[in-house]
Amino acid sequence: MRIFDGLENVGQIKNPVVTIGTFDGVHIGHQKIIQQLILEAKKIDGESVLITFHPHPRLVLFPDNHNLQLLQTQTEKLQTLAENGLENVIILPFSKEFSQLSALDFVQTVIHKCLQAKKIIIGYDHQFGNDRKGNIDFLITHARDFNYEVIEIPAEEINEVNVSSTKIRTALQDGSVEIANAYLNKPFELTGTVVKGKQLGRTIGFPTANLELNDSTKLIPANGVYAVKVQLNKEEKSYNGMMNIGFRPTVSEAKKQSIEIYLFDFQEDLYDSHLKVSLYKRIRKEEKFVNLASLKSQLSKDEALIRSYFSTIS
Repeated sequence: MRIFDGLENVGQIKNPVVTIGTFDGVHIGHQKIIQQLILEAKKIDGESVLITFHPHPRLVLFPDNHNLQLLQTQTEKLQTLAENGLENVIILPFSKEFSQLSALDFVQTVIHKCLQAKKIIIGYDHQFGNDRKGNIDFLITHARDFNYEVIEIPAEEINEVNVSSTKIRTALQDGSVEIANAYLNKPFELTGTVVKGKQLGRTIGFPTANLELNDSTKLIPANGVYAVKVQLNKEEKSYNGMMNIGFRPTVSEAKKQSIEIYLFDFQEDLYDSHLKVSLYKRIRKEEKFVNLASLKSQLSKDEALIRSYFSTIS
């Protein structure tokens, strides 16, 4: 998949078939749209193109009140789009100035002049341009002027996208990772860098890596203990392990949420490593134990349960 940052770097794209959107969490609803995009491109010996924006428009338009909880970071989204066979992604830098671009200017500059798009696939409820006139009716009105065909995404598929996004967020906030994974068609991921913690886990035989997320707007699932698989520094190999999300009530009175990961059968130093953590199942809620001995006993049970779980799915 080719990725273009801005219009200046867009290379030659053959008979572009285009869709537009943020596509947060490229789930089964989005995947159906992408497959339609690819199919329409093949019909005219063309290439599929997704136009998206970075940073997320809400971060720019509502910097103090965006309430964003993204299902995927930009990197995770691009990886998933590539896995689904998309050929081209154009990332338009979103700014307040860009948000003032009219729908007509967007079509003239991006769709026509830069891409010379042959088809545009869009939902009935999609709007763009500072005047909010950029919708499917607007595109149909100007189709002959700019020599493209408009294909409407059926309402039921748009509803599927909205329902899927809502169900994924709800499931993750409830700790129901398996439901979220079914809608995503892959495990939900957290990515970040290992930073130094208080190293208390070492004292009870469970040295943990403290994960600092790459993106502060990433949705964090419900507190608790999870069965996870972890890739280090973009290597293909993955390690089974367990992860705790929460406030570590047994060992700390602080109210700062942490993400701690313990890898099974792993002895190396992880500081400054980049981790991609795939969540498979939450096995219990976070608990407060009377002492470290009780915590250690429970962690041993957690490890045995997760090892057994992975033995049944691998």
